Amino acid sequence: MRLMARVALVIFALDQAVKYLVVHALNLRELGAIDVFPPYLTFRMAWNYGINFGLFSGHSDATRYLLIAVALAIVAFVLYWMWRDPPGKVGFFCAGLLIGGAFGNVVDRVLYGAVADFLNMSCCGINNPYAFNVADIAVFLGALGLVAFAGSGAARNDGTL
Repeated sequence: MRLMARVALVIFALDQAVKYLVVHALNLRELGAIDVFPPYLTFRMAWNYGINFGLFSGHSDATRYLLIAVALAIVAFVLYWMWRDPPGKVGFFCAGLLIGGAFGNVVDRVLYGAVADFLNMSCCGINNPYAFNVADIAVFLGALGLVAFAGSGAARNDGTL
């Protein structure tokens, strides 16, 4: 559980530091876009009022608080799951990724009313219109890792599958 807490704290701090740097220090909030390594990487300011790809977006406080509650419920579920069926180091690492990323996006919703997305990547003639952030990457990798690696911790700890 300590590994999970450490990973969550590192991801949360990294996400918030990068967001502050890009949105405020580089003034992306006002500039709208900064070409970093075009077309592969562009900082493009996008305020996400919904979930992935802007789904369920609404500019109302009710939507914001509902999404905060859902994120916190997911974190609570993952914490209970990790406590109930400890998955081993990889599972705890993945849970930490998910929890740290979720908290990073919750803080955005509390502070800004929306999640600050800014990473935009395109390649090979495909123009990606979507933006994401460090927390989104962590949530995605954490959820994917939990699906792939979490299971019966007792079986994993004794070396059997």
